[in-house]
Amino acid sequence: MAKKGGRQQVILECTEHKASGLPGTSRYVTKKNRKNTPERLELKKYNPILKRITVHREIK
Repeated sequence: MAKKGGRQQVILECTEHKASGLPGTSRYVTKKNRKNTPERLELKKYNPILKRITVHREIK
């Protein structure tokens, strides 16, 4: 039975890595509150393949 709550698990994927065409992906898993942030989440996270901090956007 699923919990009835406002928090849901989301996956963040690097936008720069996807556009560069390099193999592999940089993804992070986090949680967000659906009621406070209904739009897609965008955070700056470290990309180990590009070796720098890049923008990671929520994917569905």
